[in-house]
Amino acid sequence: MTPSPPVRVLYIDDDPGLARLVSRTLAARGYVVSHAQDGAAGIALIASGSFDVVALDHHMPVETGLDVLPRIRALPDPPPVVYVTGSEDSRVAVAALKAGAVDYVWKDLQGQFRELLAEAVATAVLQDRLRREKERAEAEVRAARDRAELLLREVNHRVANSLALVAALVRMQANMVTDAAARAALEETQGRITAIAGIHRRLYTSEDVRVVALDAYLAALVEDLDAAMNDSGRRHRIRLDSDPVEVATDKAVSLGVIVTELVTNAYKYAYPEGVTGEIRITARQAGGALSLTVADDGVGWQGGGTPRGTGLGSRIVRAMATNLRAQIAYGPAAQGTAASLEIAL
Repeated sequence: MTPSPPVRVLYIDDDPGLARLVSRTLAARGYVVSHAQDGAAGIALIASGSFDVVALDHHMPVETGLDVLPRIRALPDPPPVVYVTGSEDSRVAVAALKAGAVDYVWKDLQGQFRELLAEAVATAVLQDRLRREKERAEAEVRAARDRAELLLREVNHRVANSLALVAALVRMQANMVTDAAARAALEETQGRITAIAGIHRRLYTSEDVRVVALDAYLAALVEDLDAAMNDSGRRHRIRLDSDPVEVATDKAVSLGVIVTELVTNAYKYAYPEGVTGEIRITARQAGGALSLTVADDGVGWQGGGTPRGTGLGSRIVRAMATNLRAQIAYGPAAQGTAASLEIAL
């Protein structure tokens, strides 16, 4: 095991005799001591050497230690400073601590301060070592977190691409199917895959993979849904009105699937054949809750009775709402259908 290098101490004091006594006391503890007679010489030594701690005297001919201390603290990666003062004015010690000293020692006439200084130096070195170890550990944690986030973004990127490929394959299959019901089922499946792929697209470009900007995600989702429905011959207008709100990723997935199902149902069933209408998506944040509504002005449905079609979309909506610990409510509307739910953010 490699032995630790000796602790290097710089003592700044204009009294060479006292400096020799301090050096002997510190050397007896195994410290390597250097001496500077004034602040300028001390700062030059710190800048050119590597010291573990500085002991700085208060009274010097040209300036006080309080003048020198800020210049030491301004150096790159400065060593900790123990302030040494013979002044009985406690304001001097308080000023030194405020200026960045880690400790102070009263200089007594009997010389007992030298042992106190040795103890203060040991404490300062230990505290500085712990601080550096903490900073190093925190830097390693940040680096590990950054690597994990980078890998997670790469995973989301690959998942989004893979889901986009699956959606394209489903679309190709739908184009080859002659049965209208089978074609519709494949198109709806494509929409569901696209909704989930959109989440992963948002995640690999997001600064925080834990949340998704719901307004931006819904805007992209509406664009995909509009393009898909127009390709199938349905031409209704989708209007989105969303507050800028961030939603946890798992909740955003469920919300995206719900919006996809409700919009798809509105495209298919809200308006009679040949009639063009509007579908509105509204997302509002109030306190710690989010309210989402999908509404139309069509023939109207209040959520009761036998659903049109296979009913798979309604089961998916209920399942996603359960994931969100919410329920879909079909509220009264002047005309058409209004499906809404409220979740805690």
